[in-house]
Amino acid sequence: MSAPRQAPPRNLPLLAGCLAVTFACAAIGARASIEAAQFYQQLARPAWAPPPWLFGPVWSVLYLLMALAAWRVGRHGVRRAAPALLLYAGQLVLNALWSWLFFGWHRGALACACIVALWLAIAATMRQFGRHERLAALLLWPYLGWVAFAGLLCLDIWRRNPALLGAPGGFIF
Repeated sequence: MSAPRQAPPRNLPLLAGCLAVTFACAAIGARASIEAAQFYQQLARPAWAPPPWLFGPVWSVLYLLMALAAWRVGRHGVRRAAPALLLYAGQLVLNALWSWLFFGWHRGALACACIVALWLAIAATMRQFGRHERLAALLLWPYLGWVAFAGLLCLDIWRRNPALLGAPGGFIF
């Protein structure tokens, strides 16, 4: 792995850009979940579901780690890192879309499918990031783990709330 091509002061605009893009996508997804706080309260949730107040702080830390990972990859040259950064952007879109599918539009089946696609996109992003810098890939491990947990939670909540999130269809529980 080669050293970053840019001097540290020139990396600050890249860091600001990674933070801005990441947190802009976070805000788009958060808008759906904030507006749906009352909806979430009426859902039957498993005993192992975290309290609603925990999601904001956890996601804030995860988004920060994601932006730092993208920045670390981008420091090696944005053109060189373009495939990895495009995957990163794609998973950001899936991340925001999930919130709208689940909280905004109450589409349980699509939310479950989206979170599986998100998990796969994160794994692919980690692989691409690892080709540029190992630490960048490692910074995404907590995110991958949280999305796996969130996927199980999404599936369980969908199963418990067919009237609010759509019937689980052919799933047998």
